[in-house]
Amino acid sequence: MKNKYIDLLLNNEQYFEDFVTRMTYHSNAIEGSSMSFDETYALLFDYGHAPINTTRAREIHEAENHKKALEYLISVVSKKEILSHGIILKFCQIIQENIIEIIGYRLGNMRIVGSTNTFPYPKDIEALVNEFILKYNEKLLYSFNFEDLASMHIDYEYIHPFEDGNGRTGRILINYYLLMNLKAPLVIPFEKREEYLWFIREKDVNGLAKFLEELQNLEEDNVEKYLKT
Repeated sequence: MKNKYIDLLLNNEQYFEDFVTRMTYHSNAIEGSSMSFDETYALLFDYGHAPINTTRAREIHEAENHKKALEYLISVVSKKEILSHGIILKFCQIIQENIIEIIGYRLGNMRIVGSTNTFPYPKDIEALVNEFILKYNEKLLYSFNFEDLASMHIDYEYIHPFEDGNGRTGRILINYYLLMNLKAPLVIPFEKREEYLWFIREKDVNGLAKFLEELQNLEEDNVEKYLKT
């Protein structure tokens, strides 16, 4: 079956630039980037217009890497590749390129400053990711709804398999499953950061499912405008 959303991302330059800029800006802002929306667009698409001098080099890499990760996402979905350890690793490697080297799952224990969340020991990560992949690939094959999407995202963030880049990778995985399920992608806005993180922290699957569905409906409306042009 034809995937109209992938076709749009591949063939409509305006929508591609719009979606990639929004997804990159908001996902990075959720993680603390100070780069503005306009700076993000200028860096990624308005070639020759660099961000303001106060923007840190790391933030430039984060924006450029996120665009590359979305391009990889489009390629993976275009080929209808089922999720694998290699795909998840590649997403995080692209996201962290020129920042830190990611060669595999984390080897150290994980703690997040200000959080009481506990994460798996390194020795358990590969098996947990394997269970994660099998579970959600099977759901995608037979029936995948927004409760599954929310559960997937919470499960991934609580495995926290990499040294860094887990949040950005997890949000790209949301769009992997949506696009593989022939649904419009979504963007979690920075302005809803606290609400979004609360759902994850409290493991509120139903609340996050409703939150994601509302955002996806907004993107569906946005997509329709481009499909009519």
